[in-house]
Amino acid sequence: MEPRNNTEISEFLLLGLSEEPKLQSLIFGLFLSMYLITVCGNLLIILATISDSHLHTPMYFFLSNLSFIDICFTSTTVPKMLVNIQTERKVITFAGCITQMFFYILFIVLDDFLLTVMAYDRYVAICHPLHYMVIMHPWLCVLMVLVSWITSVLYSLLQSLMVLHLSFCIPTQIPHFFCEFNQVVHLACSDTFINDIFMYLGAILLAGGPFIGILYSYCKIVSSISKIPSAQGKYKAFSTCASHLSVVFLFYCTSLGVYLSAGATQSSHSSAAASVMYTVVTPMLNPFIYSLRNKDIKRALRRLTERKTVVE
Repeated sequence: MEPRNNTEISEFLLLGLSEEPKLQSLIFGLFLSMYLITVCGNLLIILATISDSHLHTPMYFFLSNLSFIDICFTSTTVPKMLVNIQTERKVITFAGCITQMFFYILFIVLDDFLLTVMAYDRYVAICHPLHYMVIMHPWLCVLMVLVSWITSVLYSLLQSLMVLHLSFCIPTQIPHFFCEFNQVVHLACSDTFINDIFMYLGAILLAGGPFIGILYSYCKIVSSISKIPSAQGKYKAFSTCASHLSVVFLFYCTSLGVYLSAGATQSSHSSAAASVMYTVVTPMLNPFIYSLRNKDIKRALRRLTERKTVVE
């Protein structure tokens, strides 16, 4: 393979989920449907929390931010994939690939941080209910989201700038449907030791740290719930965090499953197919998880649809 400096590389080739022509129409229809469901579902959650004054609480403030991030996360990868299938061109420019990679890292780290902040919110609500509104002050909520954004942007920017200094080889084929960070780095001909160090260090600090925080919060929550004397009281307390726990389980299990499958199989296409779970399926399911078991969201959505009907 002939090494070339990254300044000479003008584009990458995204091989997608399958190179079988007969499957392209099916993949296009499936991903278009999932993308529209994701955008509409999360957009409804955002509109419901904004329009209903009863949902102007820290919990729903974080939920609306999570929904916005899920829309952005899916929009980073799926539209480009759909365009490539429709135009039968698998090319993405070098600048486009770095940009896509930047936003991919940004929103997946933000997702992780928001889930951690929401776990803290549930911890305060269940373990310190009398001081909830004092502790979860609006300014603290905004500050936690702002810090999450700043940290995610800085980390994503660092990783993206480090990739710019790599030299790549021909052919620049990425066996994925988007510019997945790990895949792009391992296309490089130059030494990627520093990149790997920062990648694993980032995974430990920015994924392991929040996971430990979520685990600690739920240990405290379970301890507090176990002290509630009545079964009805226990059920009511647990139901307030059941949706969040489901989303956390889905996020971490699918993310972990992707990297375990990538290590267990030699097929890059299998790894790409597995990554669909946390890049597309999880953001699509989140609105359903939060709305199906949540009476407040259901009521807000009902009022929102009734208001639209009256206007029409």
